[in-house]
Amino acid sequence: MIIDCHCHLGGPGLFGRWDTQARLDRYLRRAARAHIDRTVLFAAFHPDYAVANREVARIVAARPGRFYGFAFVHAVRDRGRITDLVAEGVERFGFRGIKVHKHDARITREVCEAARAFAIPVLYDIMGEVSIVELLAHKYPDVTFIIPHLGSFDDDWRAQIALIDHLERHPNVYADTSGVRYFDLLQETVARAGAHKLLFGSDGPELHPGLELEKVRLLRLPPTDEQLVLGGNALRLVRSDGRQPRHGRTGHFAGGQPQRAAFPPHRMSETAL
Repeated sequence: MIIDCHCHLGGPGLFGRWDTQARLDRYLRRAARAHIDRTVLFAAFHPDYAVANREVARIVAARPGRFYGFAFVHAVRDRGRITDLVAEGVERFGFRGIKVHKHDARITREVCEAARAFAIPVLYDIMGEVSIVELLAHKYPDVTFIIPHLGSFDDDWRAQIALIDHLERHPNVYADTSGVRYFDLLQETVARAGAHKLLFGSDGPELHPGLELEKVRLLRLPPTDEQLVLGGNALRLVRSDGRQPRHGRTGHFAGGQPQRAAFPPHRMSETAL
């Protein structure tokens, strides 16, 4: 199984193509040709992540065998309601993780504690601020952190090399391959930290999933290691164990599985697909 651990659903923003016209139709055709089986889907930048997450949930519910959903939160703007946003995502929509971006705001304790409560990973784009990883790994050893782009989408090789050290030393820190152009650093990641610490991601729909996948193929890993990077690691990290959240919510899980998502009566957005 091949799992793309990093794909956005476009929104109403005006930062760039990724949140103004990022539709999934072209991504899905490209992913099908590349034989990608499943995709972790989350919002692009959005003025209200409660709204954005519900749009993602509609897409996930329409094709539950194709997508895993992550709840996007703004660490500052959503302060005081992050647990509620994550609870809605996990308990109502069956989401498997949290997405945070430093472009919005630096990650906070509230985000980490929500991830701990629901036993789900955090995919946090640090935008090259590698020093925070040491603090996160030590303060929240029971929370899994996935750092996209090997630490920097801006090709900051210093940050990417520094992140490899964290991958090597901290068992709860992982990285994805999306948008990494320095191929030798992907090779160094596997050599130093191991294939079990790296996840295939495309940063779709704007980046081509087939092209991003080929970078992993070109690593020429042993078959067992390649399968870890392509899907095994992601599948392990996003599995739903049905654990009750620590903040005392009850009655939302039945038989260890989240309830079927319920949505407003309007139709799913046609432009999203």
